[in-house]
Amino acid sequence: MIVVVSAIWQTTCTAVRSGDEGFVIDSPVLPDELDALPGVFEQAGFPVSGLLCTHADWDHLLGRLAFPEASLGCGERSAGRLDAEAGSAQRKLRAFDEEYYVSREKPLGLAGIQSLPVPGQLSLGDIDLNLYPAGGHTADGMAIWLAGPAMLVCGDYLSPVEIPMISEGGSVEAYLATLELLEPLVGSAQTVIPGHGAPLDGPAARRVLEEDIAYVRGLASGGGLRTPLPRARRTAEQKRIHQENVGRLR
Repeated sequence: MIVVVSAIWQTTCTAVRSGDEGFVIDSPVLPDELDALPGVFEQAGFPVSGLLCTHADWDHLLGRLAFPEASLGCGERSAGRLDAEAGSAQRKLRAFDEEYYVSREKPLGLAGIQSLPVPGQLSLGDIDLNLYPAGGHTADGMAIWLAGPAMLVCGDYLSPVEIPMISEGGSVEAYLATLELLEPLVGSAQTVIPGHGAPLDGPAARRVLEEDIAYVRGLASGGGLRTPLPRARRTAEQKRIHQENVGRLR
């Protein structure tokens, strides 16, 4: 396993290998990070057989910029969202680049997305990747459990740097259901890779899970702006996200 953490939003990119096969899950964001990926993986002996994304938010789709010929797989709901919102990821990427004066040499191509059944399973060499539905942050999403190494790649959940974010299409009820679905996996995990933030060991991931369940239950019970944020995630930006969460409940 290799995990790359972007300098912006701490977005994670996870490469996993078994024998002569390898998958790259999600992506970093900045051009120099993406440009470095092929060389880093080649030097480490990590083959790239295909790309996976945990959900259809644009900052998780940029693996195609590093590996333009690789197939990109995602859950059925993510594939449907990309089809329904054709061009949206590219527009949001362009808006980000304009805001932060970022220059990219090539456009993001998302043709030929491979839709994967979720729940479902993929094989990577002698490792099984079990795919679980993970809605709530958005309407789509999947978490990936690798039983052999006891590793969970969970997309935009269990972040040590970001509170639970209820984006457009998501819901508090679905978010809580996802956390409850992830709970036994976290209990068995040696490593948890959140969509934003450094990898967590099992005990650290369980602490984040407990904090996130308490926060989301507080929102669901009508706590509104009074719902306390997790202690380590009370920055100005997280308070802004909290206000947006509360606004979506009204």
